[in-house]
Amino acid sequence: MRKGIALAIAATLLCALAVPAIAAGYKTEYKMDVVPGPATAWGMGAQYFADLVKEKSEGKINVKVYFGSQLSAGKQTSAFLLLRNGAIDFALQSVINWSPQVKELNLTAMPFFVASQPDRFKAVDAIKGGKSGKMLIDAVENKGVKFLGWGENGFRELTNSKRAVKTPADLQGLKIRVVGSPIYIDTYNALGANPINMNWAEATTAFQQGVVDGQENPISIFFPLKIHEYHKYMTDWHYVIDPLLFCVNPDVWKSFPEKDQKMIQECVDLASKYEIALARVGLDGDISLKYLQSINKVPDITDPYVALKKAGMEVTILTPDQIKAFAEKTKPVAEKWRKELGEDLIKAAEEDMAKVK
Repeated sequence: MRKGIALAIAATLLCALAVPAIAAGYKTEYKMDVVPGPATAWGMGAQYFADLVKEKSEGKINVKVYFGSQLSAGKQTSAFLLLRNGAIDFALQSVINWSPQVKELNLTAMPFFVASQPDRFKAVDAIKGGKSGKMLIDAVENKGVKFLGWGENGFRELTNSKRAVKTPADLQGLKIRVVGSPIYIDTYNALGANPINMNWAEATTAFQQGVVDGQENPISIFFPLKIHEYHKYMTDWHYVIDPLLFCVNPDVWKSFPEKDQKMIQECVDLASKYEIALARVGLDGDISLKYLQSINKVPDITDPYVALKKAGMEVTILTPDQIKAFAEKTKPVAEKWRKELGEDLIKAAEEDMAKVK
């Protein structure tokens, strides 16, 4: 009898403890979409966000990061619609993958648009924090997704297995794996290369078989992707920048009390700063390194150029004059996409970048 009463009391206490979470309408798990693996700056930033939210919510809000585009079954360009429709709760996604649904996000893929600036990192920060950045955020939210903050995959660099690329002529005929966005196809066609769109698993096989000669990606993910195992030559030309977006499904966002929304936003702000520093470390002088040191989160590789050379790659860092030669070849692409994206957005971005020259 006493044992039965004790069990009943214990059960009642457990239910009482569970009431706050149920009353607040928390899900058991909130799914977060991420494209690459957990060892990348992108993946580490997403996981840091999830860990912060769990800690600050005292375990009430459990964000689970799904790496490798698991939630979109590898179809990265489907992620925006899945987030908008509620199949995904949170996302840290690339503007590239959402550009088919939000064309304005092609802004930072305009060839050599940001790279031509005296300080490319200040220039992209000026866009994100300026009028043009607000226009991008509005475009995303008008299509049905709540924006929370910016991240960064990084400036995209070129690697290949054939030869050092220092001039547009060096790209002639090279088969380069690119993302499926039309602006990337246009850019490489203009440079005389042969752009090939394929998923990453197919690309690595194609590299090994010599069917595809090269690829373009941010330097921060070269080691996680083991690029040095496929390609000897790297060209540092930072022709486009790949910002990331921390976003949430609007209905999921509305389901959180105001105090939770404030807490989640604070977590985004911290994770954003950390993730961007990881993507830039060793590339922006010692700015990002000092920040990572201040929070005791210094990665194993703090100088990617030295690390790539040690891994056997030949690194070519283009001068501003060399970059101009590539920019000249892609002028028709830039002009075409100015019209596609609208002069108002382009001018706003140019004005934002001009403020930090």
